[in-house]
Amino acid sequence: MSRIVCFGELLLRLGAPGRELLLQTPQLQVHVGGAEANVAVSLSCLGHDVQMVSTVPGNALGRHAVAELRRHGVGVDAVREVDRDRMGLYFLATGALQRSSEVVYDRAGSAFANGTAAEHDWPTVLRDAQWLHVSGVSPALGVNVAECVLVAVRAARRAGVRVSFDGNYRPSLWQRWGGNAAAILRELFAEADIVFADHRDIELVLGLCFAQDTPIARTEAAAAAAFAAFPQLQYLACTHRELVSADHHVLGALLLGRDGTRAQAPSRPLPGIVDRIGGGDAFAAGILHGLASGFDAESTVRFGLAAGALKHSIPGDFSPVREAEVWALLESEQFDVRR
Repeated sequence: MSRIVCFGELLLRLGAPGRELLLQTPQLQVHVGGAEANVAVSLSCLGHDVQMVSTVPGNALGRHAVAELRRHGVGVDAVREVDRDRMGLYFLATGALQRSSEVVYDRAGSAFANGTAAEHDWPTVLRDAQWLHVSGVSPALGVNVAECVLVAVRAARRAGVRVSFDGNYRPSLWQRWGGNAAAILRELFAEADIVFADHRDIELVLGLCFAQDTPIARTEAAAAAAFAAFPQLQYLACTHRELVSADHHVLGALLLGRDGTRAQAPSRPLPGIVDRIGGGDAFAAGILHGLASGFDAESTVRFGLAAGALKHSIPGDFSPVREAEVWALLESEQFDVRR
């Protein structure tokens, strides 16, 4: 199995219980999460040697987040505890029926957001690694974090470590500090071997418009433009989500390669969703697992979609499913109790 490094902010998620509105009753349920940490946990549970790189405050909140990673087998030697600042938070009200879910971020001034590129020894952290995974959430936090991510991916490129980048465009975070999302994300796309992105991400970074008739056609056109613009890029993967209601989605997936690879997973209906947060991260982890394990393209995209689908049945940000559980879903649609 591969050694994979994930870089990003550890967060605490404070969620309204059940399907309540935020503070409808004076209770909040706590989960540890964060886009890159979600990928780290999934990859660790799929059998890889995963190291997390982050910064947390040296208090009970930061220590709890680190302990949760450790509990799932993620290496935390490169997670720095500092005597400053605060823990990044986000609040979630889970949607129902025709009411959408709502996220409120409270991440400004966190220990991670106030970090600098000099805080991480990337040659040491990346030694013997095959992949570095980052996402577009981190650079959206501010100019110094954007610099941190760019330093990390360029260090990976120099070390011969492949870069996985999830676009994860979060307009509310970029707008808070007036960051030039298109320019910064374009620099990250240029260093990536694989991007998790759809046509909307490519429209943002390249300033183009894809007006084909279907989402699949728009994604294929966007991928062709991305391969032309970014010579380093080898793969683009994405999900396609149809929303029937807040509780019922239909999820498909596509994997496209510079070499002409085209693999599409049949769409899966997901009625009765338990928790969709982290579903895209579980998909990304499944795709990386397939690539790292030498699966063919069709098996890789089917595995990634199944991993993402399973996350929709699990409360919290993390998806701690094992490889055998993903294959079991792919091989059988029997849902009786396993004894």
